[in-house]
Amino acid sequence: MKLVFSFLLVFATLFGRAQQNVYFLKNNGKYVTAKDSADFIRVVTLPDSGSVLYNVIEFYKNGVKKTIGKSTKIDPPRYLGQVVRFFENGKRASLYQQSDKGTVGAAYEFYPNGTVYRILKYPDSVKTDNIFAENYLITANSDSLGNKLVVDGRGYYKGFDSKFKYIDEEGRVKNGLRDSIWNGTDKNLKVTFTETYKEGNLIAGAMIDSAGAKFTYAGTRMTSPKFNGGNRAFGNYLGKNIIYPDLERKNGIYGVVILQFVVEKDGRVTDVRVQKSVSPGLDKEASRVIKNSPLWIPGTRFGKPIRVTYAVPINFLLQDG
Repeated sequence: MKLVFSFLLVFATLFGRAQQNVYFLKNNGKYVTAKDSADFIRVVTLPDSGSVLYNVIEFYKNGVKKTIGKSTKIDPPRYLGQVVRFFENGKRASLYQQSDKGTVGAAYEFYPNGTVYRILKYPDSVKTDNIFAENYLITANSDSLGNKLVVDGRGYYKGFDSKFKYIDEEGRVKNGLRDSIWNGTDKNLKVTFTETYKEGNLIAGAMIDSAGAKFTYAGTRMTSPKFNGGNRAFGNYLGKNIIYPDLERKNGIYGVVILQFVVEKDGRVTDVRVQKSVSPGLDKEASRVIKNSPLWIPGTRFGKPIRVTYAVPINFLLQDG
């Protein structure tokens, strides 16, 4: 029996044969075994006739639909085509198109009362590996009463935090791009910031935190953690250091272990946890290698290094030959 090991930087899983697969999850993405312990439920069914895409429906604990979409994988989902998300009150939260490269085309987002919040336009291809990059055009923006703030990519934009509690950024939009001076605040991080844009490019930004410390940045507000050397180097590291456990090899046990961990401000990897288990041996081996990972390049927000929770699927395969 030939051993084959690979890693996936996008979520993937093995195809199953059940008519329906049910998963219980926490909001942080962790899988749990009991429905009562879950924040939401994911149900995956086989493709419709003539399709190769699995049907995915997620539900809040109150039974209201959370997400509807189609996926190339059983679980975790890798959406393809239209995806619709809902608030817990049942009203639509967003509607967008997903390709194998990311979100594409027009994306519609709504206030919890059902009013259109904003319309964004994404490019047909993703040109950056920064998972925090904002690569969209702002084509429309309204307040919760429906009063138009941005029309046809021009106006004064007011953006809200994820829970629509407060305005977290505002500034002028021209041709769908941020322009001139923008101001904002992040109450979770307890920071305020001022940024200067030209044709959508972040020329300069300055942030002040709760202690009065000032940080400057340019190009982007946030950067994601990176393995030193990039994705290829990370794959090489895993391939050279993973040792397939004897018990799993002998018993033909394989699958995708999903690990969640924290990349600290200094690049250290900590708090490694199994988000989705395959077997004790595979879980332990995947965790061991990630725990022994060399320093990463830390993520930043407003120019300041931050702790970032990261997730990586590690695919263990056994192949005859």
